[in-house]
Amino acid sequence: MTRALGWLIPGLLLALLTLNMDALTPLFHLLVDAPAPAIYARDSFLNLLGWHVLAVFVAIAAATLLALGAAIAVTRPSGKAFFPLARALANLGQTFPPVAVLALAVPALGFGLTPTLVALLLYGMLPIFENAVTGLQQIPASVREAAKGMGMTPLQRLWRVELPLVLPTLVAGIRISLIISIGTATIGSTVAAKGFGEVIIAGLLTDNLAFVLQGGIMVALMAMMLDALLRRLEQRLTPPGG
Repeated sequence: MTRALGWLIPGLLLALLTLNMDALTPLFHLLVDAPAPAIYARDSFLNLLGWHVLAVFVAIAAATLLALGAAIAVTRPSGKAFFPLARALANLGQTFPPVAVLALAVPALGFGLTPTLVALLLYGMLPIFENAVTGLQQIPASVREAAKGMGMTPLQRLWRVELPLVLPTLVAGIRISLIISIGTATIGSTVAAKGFGEVIIAGLLTDNLAFVLQGGIMVALMAMMLDALLRRLEQRLTPPGG
């Protein structure tokens, strides 16, 4: 029951505030001077939530495919020589601040969602890549030999043996990247991408603390809910004593 509350309470609060932020109008009125609005109303919180989730999940899904593919490649005997290069490329996304990536991407990709996806993709690859490599490297050689002795092809060994064993570690990396990206996605609003960053930036530009808190609270609730859900998934995927 306690574990369920870890994601259920943030999830319920997120849903309630998304559908009825106006209920907190009296509270937020204390933070603004009349006649400044207390609740952000230029767009619905439901629409902003949808765009924020879309940006984060599309970017992390792409980052997962690329990072996992690279991790599999460099942990094969034929690809070990490329491991330093793959790690350097994964680290590159963390080296460049997302704002710098946006500044470089906008001239080529224009304003909106696309440059934000590029920034989130580059920023989210490293934790997934490192966790996938660690998980694959920690699989005992005896397990691989047993699978080989059963007549499995390399592809069958990867799909039926290695990936199921590495899944808990991989999910941990995805969780870290997802939580980072939920917060990082707010900067996408600086290049006209929709999301809760729009509320925060509107608050900063108009010196409206209520707007800043509304955007920040929604982002925090998203992060708390998804972190708790993915932690539960990790626990379910981890074998007893694993």
